[in-house]
Amino acid sequence: QVQLVESGGGLVQAGASLRLSCAVSGRALTMYVVAWFRQAPGKDHELVSAFYNTHATYYAESVKGRFAISANNGKNTVYLQMNSLKPEDTALYYCAAKFRGEEQYNYWGQGTQVTVSS
Repeated sequence: QVQLVESGGGLVQAGASLRLSCAVSGRALTMYVVAWFRQAPGKDHELVSAFYNTHATYYAESVKGRFAISANNGKNTVYLQMNSLKPEDTALYYCAAKFRGEEQYNYWGQGTQVTVSS
């Protein structure tokens, strides 16, 4: 059974930083592709960033240059470092995982709220 637990959200002012963590249990982290999604009120889910391996990552245009995704295989944890936060980054952030080769992200965490005030 794959379980994902997010932490690190909070309320910050614009320009501040936060680091989100996603602890993945079940199998070794290297077996998964792990991503961060977010959903703001009234909006669809948005893929923010994905970690395939150290040399293969994805970022949405809206966060490029401000967010950085990384992984600690020993801790089975994926991080999302968020810098220069903007009010439009306010959303519920979800960690999701899929086994390599799968199309859909089948495993989801409960989410952690990020609120950025102006």
